[in-house]
Amino acid sequence: VGRRRLNQDPPDLTCPLPRLSRFRSMEEADKGEVFERNNKSRLDSHPGTPAGTATACRLTDDLILEILSRIPARSLHRFKCVSVRWRDLIADPANRKKLPQTLAGFLYTTTAGRNRHHFASVSCGAAPFDPSLPYLQPSKYKDMAQVDSCNGLLLYLSSSKNMVNPWALEEDDFRFVVCNPATGRWVELPPQPQAPADRFRYNCMAGLAFDPAVSSHFHVFCFEETTVETYMTGVNIYSSRTGAWSRRDGGIVEKVALFFYSKGVFLGGMMYVIGNPKGISNEHVLLGIDMQGKVRKTIPMPYGRRFGTIGSSQGCLLYAVSSVDDNNKILVSEIELWCLKDCDSKEMVLKHTASIDELMSMTGEKYRVVGIHPDCDTIFLVSHGGDTLVAYDMQHQKVGCIINLEKNTQRFLPYVPLFSESLADGDGR
Repeated sequence: VGRRRLNQDPPDLTCPLPRLSRFRSMEEADKGEVFERNNKSRLDSHPGTPAGTATACRLTDDLILEILSRIPARSLHRFKCVSVRWRDLIADPANRKKLPQTLAGFLYTTTAGRNRHHFASVSCGAAPFDPSLPYLQPSKYKDMAQVDSCNGLLLYLSSSKNMVNPWALEEDDFRFVVCNPATGRWVELPPQPQAPADRFRYNCMAGLAFDPAVSSHFHVFCFEETTVETYMTGVNIYSSRTGAWSRRDGGIVEKVALFFYSKGVFLGGMMYVIGNPKGISNEHVLLGIDMQGKVRKTIPMPYGRRFGTIGSSQGCLLYAVSSVDDNNKILVSEIELWCLKDCDSKEMVLKHTASIDELMSMTGEKYRVVGIHPDCDTIFLVSHGGDTLVAYDMQHQKVGCIINLEKNTQRFLPYVPLFSESLADGDGR
C-alpha cells in the first residue's frame, strides 16, 4: 500500500483529545519522571509524611493495565503521552489482548475472475493479517465475498463454486462464515430456513451483530425480498448462542426495499439499515430492527438522500453523505455528517459540513464516502476511479492520509482488531 501527501501534514487518525498530561513531549515526560523521583525522596523524608506514602502512589503495571482496559480506544492513545512507562505498556504486543483497539484499516475486494481480498492500512503499516484468509480458501472454499464487519469479527458469504455470477448459483451453494482474523478462529453457519414453497426468495443483504462488551455471542441478520414483493418480506436471524436460525415474517411490517450494496450498522442492540419506502422513489429511510426482527424505528433520512454511508462512532450512529442540489444532483465537493440525536431519538441532526474543493483541485478526482472512523469525526472517501482512499477530518477540515488501492475496488469494510481468544460457537477452530 502506497501513500501520498498533500501540502499539509495529515491528522492523527487516532484523533486524540487535548492531552490531560502536563508534558508536551516524551522528552518532557522523561524530565517529569526525574522530577517525581527527586520530589519522592523529599516527600519520604518530610517529618509530617507517613513512611511509604509516595511509594504507594506508584501503581503496579497490572493495576495500570486494568485501568487502561476500561477506557475508550482514543483515550488510550492519548495516555501514551503520560510517561515513557505508560507508553511502553500500551505499545507492548503482549498487552494488546487487554486493551481496546482503534481502526486498523479497511478490507475491500477486487474482481478479476473471482473475488480478490485486500487491506488498506490507515496507519500505512503492514496488514495485521492475510486478507485472503488462506486457511479458508482455496482449501475449503473456492470463493468468498466480504459481507460485513462488526467489532473485530468479519462476515463472509462463501461458496464451493465461483461467485462471479452469484445469481446463477443455487441457494444451497452458499454458506455464511464468521471469522476473527486476529486469532484465526472461524465458524461456518448452518443453512437458512427454507422460504415458503409458493414464492421464490432471494437474499437482499446481511449484517453482523456483535458487541464483546455485552457478550461473546454474535448474531447474523439475513434480510429477504421475493420476486413477487420487491420489498423486505422477512429476516432470518442466526444466534451463536443457540447455533440455529430463526425466521421472522410477521415482525417486518414496513414495506421498504433495502439497498443491496448498503451496509448495516449494529449499535445499542439494534441493526440499522437504509431502504426506500415502496412507491416513494425519492424518499429514503433508516430502519432500526431489534434482535427479534421487529422494526422499532423508521427514521427519515436528510432530504431523502442516499449518496452516503452509515457508521457508528463514539457510541453514536452517523450518516456521511454528499450534498445534493434542488435537482437531486450530487455536489461531490460538499460533504455533510449527520448524527442520530440519541439512542431513543428518531431525528437526525447535522453535525459537520465540509468542502473538499481543495482535495479535488489537487488530485483532479471526484469522491464518494465509504466509511466513518469509530473513534472520531473522520470520514473516508474513495476516488471515482476506485484506486485512492482518503481520510478527511470533518471537525478540523483537514485532509489526512491518501492511500493507493488496487484498481476496480468494491465494498469497504472497517476493521478494528479483536484479540480475544474466544469465538462463541467456533467449535475449536
